[in-house]
Amino acid sequence: MGVSKRESITDKAADEGAEKTAKDDAIHLRRRIGLLPAISFIIGTVVGSGIFIAPKGVLMNSGSVGLSLVVWALCGVLSTFGALCYAELGTSFTKSGGHYTYLLETLGPLPAFLRLWTEFIFIRPAVASYVSLAFGRYVVEPFFMPCLAPPSLVKLVSIMGVTFVVAVNCWSVTLAARTQVSLTFIKMFALILIIIPGIMALANGKTENFQNSFDLESLSLTKLPLAFYSGLYAYGGWFYLNFITEEVINPNRTIPLAIIFSMVTVTVCYVLVNVAYYTMMTADELLISDAVAVTFAGRALQGLAPVVPLLVAMSCLGALNGGFFGAPRMLFVGAREGHLPAIFSMIHIRRQTPLPAILFLYPLVVIMIARGEIFQLINFASFSRWLFIAMATLGMLIHRYRFPEHPRPFKVPLAVAVIFTVVCFFIVGLSLYSDPWNTGGSCALTISGVPVYYLTIKRTYVVPVGWRKTFNYYSQQLQILLEVAQQEVQTY
Repeated sequence: MGVSKRESITDKAADEGAEKTAKDDAIHLRRRIGLLPAISFIIGTVVGSGIFIAPKGVLMNSGSVGLSLVVWALCGVLSTFGALCYAELGTSFTKSGGHYTYLLETLGPLPAFLRLWTEFIFIRPAVASYVSLAFGRYVVEPFFMPCLAPPSLVKLVSIMGVTFVVAVNCWSVTLAARTQVSLTFIKMFALILIIIPGIMALANGKTENFQNSFDLESLSLTKLPLAFYSGLYAYGGWFYLNFITEEVINPNRTIPLAIIFSMVTVTVCYVLVNVAYYTMMTADELLISDAVAVTFAGRALQGLAPVVPLLVAMSCLGALNGGFFGAPRMLFVGAREGHLPAIFSMIHIRRQTPLPAILFLYPLVVIMIARGEIFQLINFASFSRWLFIAMATLGMLIHRYRFPEHPRPFKVPLAVAVIFTVVCFFIVGLSLYSDPWNTGGSCALTISGVPVYYLTIKRTYVVPVGWRKTFNYYSQQLQILLEVAQQEVQTY
């Protein structure tokens, strides 16, 4: 007997329903990040400790109030240019992984591996340490003012903050996203709380701190790249959404919209916050302050002064959460491509989080918190970070030329991409002269990944068979202990 059309349709619907159920039950990273969480993710990661600590570094290396404000504005414009380039990259290549993925797709496996190597040997631990030390400082320092807080207590509280963020990101993607949205609203309130009294005082004629604001006598061209490093660090985070492309709902629309809205908002707020700082503090007072926002609150917000350190600490926690949400996805994708041990490409079978990749970062960050010095960490990490960002946008330009027919749902103007790439390479090159110790060390550590790549990735036979068997055994035991497995659904 023949099958009726209605029965055929019913069977097809049942098959589709069963397939959808199987996919929902399968182990894989879900698309859970909509437009609001994406905006919160960028703003919440960008606005962290930088705007509350970096003004000191920008002023110290630029030499004058006026020039420091110019540096802040230019850093915002440059970061926006870079973010627009990454919007094109994020819509052209649908994999997560950010810098690593784009270098792999445009320049090849060696630059991509070196990006992974530097990210998890020192860039990510250094950046997370910087933010967490700022968190600890703003939590502890109000209880000891006007004296300095004990460094050991600051580090202990910093480690507690990192532990909390790691626990949240291991537990649930949804919880981490909701935490990020909440902390973003708190940190925007903190910025507004600083901007309003500063602008009001400026409108009422308090302009004495802006007299002779472009005094160029103390300007040093060799230090100027370090001023940009501090400013660009404060804007750092605009690229983190590209780390989680496979978890973004409708990325072709969400990524460009979230990036444009977030970067315009952050640039305006940062410049206004610095204007507010200089309205209430002289340049010398800002330079001797280890917690600029706390000093500002003591001048302009006497009634609310105790609240400001707490708000700044929450802001730092949001940046830390964003970093731990995004960066492990680069490790995850790198392991999936065979550039790192397979254990890091696995996710928890019930919580659907990249548990091994998140946990791998935790001890590295704790070690650097215990040993690091806050401004050295910026310069040390910035060289390699900006070198690879410049290489990624250069790769984008090369890919455009070689594959003009490749789909690009969002395309940044050519001039924007060229300006950003050239400026990044210029800053990176000049910084080797400005701070040869830190940037030279960063360069050496980056190059050290080359023999690692050729010995362990390119020519795996170099590693003794016994070592490989031992490593595989312990990897299997760790997989059982952590209850993790490979993805069962392709998400790109």
